Formats: sequence, structure tokens, C-alpha cells
Amino acid sequence: MSVPLVLVAAVARNGVIGADNRLLWRLSSDLNRFKARTMGKPLVMGRKTFQSIGRPLPGREMIVLTRDSSFSPAGALVAHDLEAALTLAALRAAAMKADAVVIAGGGELYAQTLPRASRLAITEVALEPQGDVRFPPIDPAEWREVRREPGERGPRDEADFAFVDYERRASPVSSAHKAHGARKAIETAKASLHQPWIQRQEN
Repeated sequence: MSVPLVLVAAVARNGVIGADNRLLWRLSSDLNRFKARTMGKPLVMGRKTFQSIGRPLPGREMIVLTRDSSFSPAGALVAHDLEAALTLAALRAAAMKADAVVIAGGGELYAQTLPRASRLAITEVALEPQGDVRFPPIDPAEWREVRREPGERGPRDEADFAFVDYERRASPVSSAHKAHGARKAIETAKASLHQPWIQRQEN
């Protein structure tokens, strides 16, 4: 059984998640939430996201996706393509007995993994900043909101926020199998119309 992918992100009202490789707000409550959601799990992230964090995070295994073959950060694992990163993350999740693999950004990685994800853990940030990195659109036909928790804004939070969880309405694998099965059924039905035994039964 494959380990589910969970995308964890803080997203502004206009879909922006960052600019110039940095966050555009300070939300201490969201950082605490991120820690709770990711502790004990492997985290997959792009090189720029890792560098913006600046260090490996305690209690988690960091897997950095980069095309730079010379990039070798202390305390983190490196993969040079998405498939390798997800395979490595699944292996580490099994070793850690983790119930999920977390995708932690940035925007390009979110877009690449959204079709494979089972759950989304989104912090909705009540701001509309200018930025060059966005979270991909969440299609309500594919995603069902299952939990919404209004955040309690603290003294170290620069904006109002809400924690929102989504689950996929149908798994990507199941949907693909169903579509393939439906196509095969149609092809079989079409072919059967030309079989002699069908024609004989009708006569």
C-alpha cells in the first residue's frame, strides 16, 4: 500500500504563497501548526524552499529535490527528479512508520504533486499580497473540504487565518483505473456487436 501524499501550504486569498524565495507574512500560529502536521514524517521540498528555511528541521527527514548535482546539504537527503524524490520519501516513511509523505513547496513542486496527492492541509491567510509563487487552484470537483478551523490570531500573527483540510473525492489511481476499465468495456461491447454468436442469438 502506497503512503499518501499530503500537501501542506499557507496560501493567501489570491493564491500567492511567496515572492523572491521568501514568505510574505509572519504567522507564528501557522508555524506551530506546520510543526505539528509534519513531525515524524519525511518532507519533500525544492532547493529554494529548503534554502529559505535555512536548516534541517528537527524530528523530520528533509528530501530536497534539485537539478544541481553538486548540491549536498548537511542533514538532508537529495533527489534529482520527482520520481526519485517520491520513492525515497516512501521508503523513509516506511522506516519512520509515518502515515504520510509531506510536500512542503515550492510552487512548482505543489503543481507537480497535486494530481498525486490524497489530502491538502491549507492555511488560508486573509491577505492578498503581490507575489511570484502561487499554489495551484483547488478544484472543488476533485477536492472536498472536510474540516475548517478558524484561527485564533495571536500577538505574533500578522493576519487572520483559517486551517482548512481537503480530501480527494476519488484517488488518482482509482479514477485512472475506472476510466481505463470503462474504455475497455466500451471497446469490448463494440467488438461484440460484430461477433457471429451475438447475431445468431438475435435471429
